[in-house]
Amino acid sequence: MRNFSDLTEREILALAIANEEEDSRIYLDIAEGLREEYPGSAKVFSEMAGEEIEHRHRLLETYRGKFGEHIPLIRRHDVRGFIRHKPIWQIQPLNLKAVRQIAESMEEETRHFYRQAAIRSTDVTIRKLLGDLADAEVEHEHRAEGLRDENLTGTVVAREDEHARAAFVLRFIQPGLAGLMDGSVSTLAPVFATAFASGNTWETFLVGMAASIGAGISMGFAEALSDNGSLTGRGAPLIRGVVTGLMTTIGGIGHTLPFLIPFFGAATAVAIVVVVVELGAISWVRWKFMDTPPFSAALQVAFGGALVFATGVLIGSG
Repeated sequence: MRNFSDLTEREILALAIANEEEDSRIYLDIAEGLREEYPGSAKVFSEMAGEEIEHRHRLLETYRGKFGEHIPLIRRHDVRGFIRHKPIWQIQPLNLKAVRQIAESMEEETRHFYRQAAIRSTDVTIRKLLGDLADAEVEHEHRAEGLRDENLTGTVVAREDEHARAAFVLRFIQPGLAGLMDGSVSTLAPVFATAFASGNTWETFLVGMAASIGAGISMGFAEALSDNGSLTGRGAPLIRGVVTGLMTTIGGIGHTLPFLIPFFGAATAVAIVVVVVELGAISWVRWKFMDTPPFSAALQVAFGGALVFATGVLIGSG
């Protein structure tokens, strides 16, 4: 890997050509990934790719005039200091806010590269071209803003933002909420049944950990195998499974950890407080993201939790 300061003008131009080609392909990948769900944003990125292709042609003309036809293959990862962008195909499905941030960072990095390259260049023609391209990147940002204003009207932006929110809820909130509810509610019975049957905090802790981790594994596999997301739009099954499994385990461990307290009365009291907090959190998520009226959400969750809790206490006391 070379330092940027060690590159010759020929190598700088070769790197710039490769960068513009890579950037145009990234924008086209983003456009293709957004086309079905966000056509307005897809058009913006397609036109930004066209801008990058035009910059590449200008660089190629200057390179041929100075150094001939052969262009050495020099890419970002061959030079220290460049940001490593994760390939677009590895971050499917695309998040609208994330890809806009990626584009902004790319434009900022490219502008900085051309500024530094122009300062180092001693050839007047090359220096002028690099300076012009640095200015063009600034104009490109303004052009991108213009494209967004032209293609992303208030109605389109609102629709795309609403779609992005719905996709987030479908792919992350729903699986996480299902896991949190299962972990928080279903483990109440075994934990408190063991607590009241044995009066032993350590045994209760072990049962709670086993129930929480076991439920997490079970729920994770169940969610991952339920569908592959291709028809429902629920996203990658592996991610949903991990989210559901982790939240299930967290939901159960929350009211299990208090039983590390060696005093049974104190441990039980703290565990009950944690249960109330967990059920409150579930109610809040259902109200915030699932459009459930707050009173209805709290009543439904509290009623279900109370039934399971009572079942555990009654079985343990018997």
